[in-house]
Amino acid sequence: MKRRIFACMLACVFLTGGCGQPAGTPEESPAETAPEEALSLESGTEDPDAGNGDLAVQEEEPDLHEYDFTLAFAGDINLGDDWGTMDYYREQENGIRGCIDPQLIERMQTADLMCLNLECCLSDAGAPMEGKAYTFRGSPDHVGILKELGVDLVNLANNHVFDYGEEAFLDMLSVLEEAGLPKVGAGADAQEAQAPWYGTFDGKTVAVVSATRAEKYILTPEAGENTPGVFRCYEMENLLSTVEEADRNADFVIAYIHWGTEYSEKLEEAQTEGARALAEAGADVVLGAHPHCLQGAEYFNGTPVFYSLGNYWFNEKTLDTTLLELHFYGNDEEQYLEVTPVPARQEGYYTRLLTDPQEADAWQTHMEEMEPSGIWFDKNGIAREVE
Repeated sequence: MKRRIFACMLACVFLTGGCGQPAGTPEESPAETAPEEALSLESGTEDPDAGNGDLAVQEEEPDLHEYDFTLAFAGDINLGDDWGTMDYYREQENGIRGCIDPQLIERMQTADLMCLNLECCLSDAGAPMEGKAYTFRGSPDHVGILKELGVDLVNLANNHVFDYGEEAFLDMLSVLEEAGLPKVGAGADAQEAQAPWYGTFDGKTVAVVSATRAEKYILTPEAGENTPGVFRCYEMENLLSTVEEADRNADFVIAYIHWGTEYSEKLEEAQTEGARALAEAGADVVLGAHPHCLQGAEYFNGTPVFYSLGNYWFNEKTLDTTLLELHFYGNDEEQYLEVTPVPARQEGYYTRLLTDPQEADAWQTHMEEMEPSGIWFDKNGIAREVE
């Protein structure tokens, strides 16, 4: 990596906790913007030979290009019309606010970037893929739910976006484009599917790279030179090249990978080795989804790794989850990253913020104990790297 993050902390947020105020809105930017030259003036003292009325010339402070922004990420969300989440949604007077805690939605909406994993296709077309036990398709109108949640970027690198075939998949790409929602991790061809998403915040360029290696029996097609599909990473070479490209073009790179074993806290070797390879290739943060439950966290050479963000709003099961907030701030001389996993729980088709201290403590302990047991929380709720 061509930059260094000098401090990186993970903060478990309670009711009174949180990151700093967000700054700015995302705008797509394909390349890094060079900082302006700082202005400096000579002399800060009065010239003894000057006339009595002359004033001292004051030296101006250089512009250090300060920045401060927050990116938020969540795990799996399912808007399939033949699934329990949307049955529950249709029963609620307040729509999605009756399904996801309004306090969580507020945090999603106020983040400078909100990204989650859409675990279905949005289309009225197609038919269920043969051979799949679970196939998910939601109405194109459900894109409005994503907008209401404050979603700015949709992750499509998963094993359900192609559940209803090519026509429905391409239809979904059009639905997202018409709604002004960019996507990452899948596309109409390999070039589109593998492309990083770029956004600019307070003069800093952020890249998000997404890929999937979730299926034990591979059914979801990989995007080809002229065919649609997802960005696969069973072999890491293309993914690592994409991360290296993103690192050259961006100040900060987030890798968001669909991997792991469903409903298991045990990590696969492909996850641990893959996370290290991604960090070495230039990722500043490595995130995961697919297991439908939280998995553990660690640092690798200063890079925070959260192996699975869990179900954000996916089914009725009682499972811990999180809204992960990445708070980047600093200037030309110092750079900082605070990672805040907001404690939450999915239960009975409702996802809520954990505000009770005992529940939050139990959530914290759960995070500490899951392998690789790479973090611990101090009395202030800051998660430190286990030495």
